Amino acid sequence: MAGLWQRLCGVLGLLQLTLPICFLYPTLSTLPRLTDDTELPLQGFEVVKGTFSHHFLSVGYHKVVEIPAGAQNISIRETTKSRNYLALKTQSGVSIVNGNWGIDRPGVFIAVGTQLTYRRPNEIRSRIGESIAAPGPLTEDLHVYLIYQQPGPRVYYEYSVPLYNTHPSPEPTPPDILSLVETVDPASPHKDSNIGDINSNEIPKDTPRPSPAAPEPEVKPDPLPTYSWSQDGHTVCSATCGTGRREALWRCAEAESLLSVSDDLCDPALRPPTREEDCIAQPCPAHWDLGEWSECSRRCGPGTQNRQVICRQVTHAHANGTETTATVGAGLCGVLEVPVTKASCQLKICSQWQIRSEWSSCSVPCGVGQRSREVVCVGDQGDVEEDSECNLAMKPETLENCDMGACARSWFTSPWSRRCSAECGEGSQTRTAVCLMDHVTDLPLDSCEGARPSEVTLCNLGPCEKRLEWYTGLWGQCSAECGNGTQTRGVACLLNSNGSMEVVDQLKCSHLPQPITSQPCFLAPCGGRWYATDWSACSASCDGGYRVREARCLADNVASSDRCDPAAAPQSREECNAWPCVSETDSSCRDQYHNCAVVVQARLCVYPYYRGACCAACSSAPKPYAHRFLNKHIRR
Repeated sequence: MAGLWQRLCGVLGLLQLTLPICFLYPTLSTLPRLTDDTELPLQGFEVVKGTFSHHFLSVGYHKVVEIPAGAQNISIRETTKSRNYLALKTQSGVSIVNGNWGIDRPGVFIAVGTQLTYRRPNEIRSRIGESIAAPGPLTEDLHVYLIYQQPGPRVYYEYSVPLYNTHPSPEPTPPDILSLVETVDPASPHKDSNIGDINSNEIPKDTPRPSPAAPEPEVKPDPLPTYSWSQDGHTVCSATCGTGRREALWRCAEAESLLSVSDDLCDPALRPPTREEDCIAQPCPAHWDLGEWSECSRRCGPGTQNRQVICRQVTHAHANGTETTATVGAGLCGVLEVPVTKASCQLKICSQWQIRSEWSSCSVPCGVGQRSREVVCVGDQGDVEEDSECNLAMKPETLENCDMGACARSWFTSPWSRRCSAECGEGSQTRTAVCLMDHVTDLPLDSCEGARPSEVTLCNLGPCEKRLEWYTGLWGQCSAECGNGTQTRGVACLLNSNGSMEVVDQLKCSHLPQPITSQPCFLAPCGGRWYATDWSACSASCDGGYRVREARCLADNVASSDRCDPAAAPQSREECNAWPCVSETDSSCRDQYHNCAVVVQARLCVYPYYRGACCAACSSAPKPYAHRFLNKHIRR
């Protein structure tokens, strides 16, 4: 068929007919071919997927895809949230969703034989764009559009179409066009060519022969056609709304018939230059320009955040994809859902202060000291966090002062030595005295009130007579400063005659038990020994009372220790003044100072000096006073 059409065009060219019609018929390479080995469609459904993506477009409606009738499981969605909108139309142009520059509310629409669900997620909390879904099948073609307002749109679509297992019928071939002057030779018009070689689909034609006597007619050539450039409309306006740009289109045309011919027939140098001009479409719809949300007003707990919302309208769409917008009145954006400008926010739940412990003991046993407790910042999951995560102004106190009362300074003495320094006659025993405060501070010996206790006392084991007796020397130093050790001494047999001592042979004292010369020794538990104060005044002058003293375990350097034997601790309380009371008035018992009430309040009546200086006040002091002193001075 294509060869026949080419032959027809050649004949028409010889007859000087118009040539453009030959250019309208496709060549053989462009015609569809059907062969016996053409594959048949598969049974079932075929899933069609695609993505519509352009960085810049003109503002307005842009077709995304045409979904054919019979399609099912239709899904159309924006891959990212934007200010663009999806729109639907039927094949006949009837708007279904967001047509005629109107934006519909999300919901369900019934059209083209199915139910179309249009969704627009909440623009504050969601990052998902618009979507349209339908189960199908469609009763007619469905055209999907994008209302472009923001650069970088991206729309994904997917649907299923049924496959039909049918054999395609071959295209009917039209009858060949008969050749009109196939045997004519322009160079020899009077000569028949291939008269006998005629195809079965050609019609033979007799050619008249001129008379031999007739002169040959003169053939004049036709004038050559002229071609020139002619304007052929404009390009599509770059904007479907607002002001855009367009270019003039030029085509090559035959001068007389103005029919379009190939551009090669016109002189390229005479082609008019390309020029742009403004094109004004309908006004663009106004849209809400949403600013970024501000930071939450609070780092934790409920707060608020704000954003700026401005009604804008596109006025110009430029060829490079950029747009020029103008701020317009909010009334022009009224057809759209007005975005919120203020929203609630909460980054996290606020951390709180938590008291983890009770107040500790005072740092001093007397006087003014400090005590502490543990306070931490705890998050909503119970984890301890940095203090900066909690409100520092609301933090409970972790340190405070504590007053334990005035400190008392007292003399402390060790027990008297066990043996008298002389076996008979007068001798002496010794002890140690130290001045201490309530919190065990070694003070100079002149810092305590009252006289220093005696550290030496006399002892007498009876008169000396003429007799044999063992004389023992002093025990040597214990081999261990603390704990178990051994000590030795010297032993001699003496004749004592009224204080005159004479050493004699030890055999003369053999009838007497010989003292041991070595013994185990235990000076003290390693690290300390007991010291005690003097007894306090009796709590009652008659009818029975009690008195108290304080005992402490001290190390060799007079520091507090816990290594003393608790069983060897000195007694801290004893009964006193058990005789019955006799009613009498002591005229000499009176207060020597006007502020003796302060002495009673300061609990100083336990000292002899204050009992004498404030006799009347201390005598009339309430009896529970001694109990309070006892509770304070019992060994710690």
